[in-house]
Amino acid sequence: MLDWCCRLASATTRFGADVMQTLDFSGKTVVITGGLQGIGQAISELFLAAGANVVIGDILCPPGAGPAGDRLMTLRTDVTCRAQAEDLIAYAITHFGTVDVLVNNSGISAMDRVETATEADWDRVMDVNAKGVYLVSQAVIGPMKRQGGGRIINIASQAGKNGYRLMGHYVASKHAVLGLTKVLAIELAGDNILVNAVCPGIVETTMKWREREEGARLRGLSAADILAEDCSQIPLGRTAQPADVANVVLFLASPLASYMTGQAINVTGGMTMH
Repeated sequence: MLDWCCRLASATTRFGADVMQTLDFSGKTVVITGGLQGIGQAISELFLAAGANVVIGDILCPPGAGPAGDRLMTLRTDVTCRAQAEDLIAYAITHFGTVDVLVNNSGISAMDRVETATEADWDRVMDVNAKGVYLVSQAVIGPMKRQGGGRIINIASQAGKNGYRLMGHYVASKHAVLGLTKVLAIELAGDNILVNAVCPGIVETTMKWREREEGARLRGLSAADILAEDCSQIPLGRTAQPADVANVVLFLASPLASYMTGQAINVTGGMTMH
């Protein structure tokens, strides 16, 4: 028993050091679309804290490109434009040499009944949420193959697994993201490129509050009513913070997730369990 305890203590020390190393992204480059606010901002901050070089492509970036720190670069990027998606990946490689992780986070939403939703809103949501993932992923596949592998992590939603009133275009777009994740995982497995999705639930962001206000108006309620309704559906009893999602993204990007691909991981407080 004493010998077993000594071996266990030794293993604990050894594996503890290994675990810390697996969460050290020093020398790795992470590209994050939509990384200036909400979930994307939390992801950017966490990877920076883990030592990574971070390149943010966001429509909200100032025109052009520029350094925002020793390990942080930004580039104004419209993910619905193929040329700009390709420029983002090329920009990261030019400055840091590789793209080890791509986080497809850019996303928008619109609120309306399918009966009255406009074609323009449908096109806009599908372009950003689904086509954007396709274009940026397509741009990074070649470089990742040449460097021997990488990770693609798509920020989907529990709306990719369920249906929600007033969000037909958003739900359809996130179902598309999950489908594309599975196909990419199959096609790229032989190239050591792992592709997974994260499915957040109700996350406290400015976009979520706008959705509450719009949904309340359409349903004749208040935003506070919608918040209470949200919380009542979550077994853990609270909505998520952006950092709750970022933590799972960091895990999927790390060696700890080296045997995971094609997965859609819920971060919903138990609201979605499939």
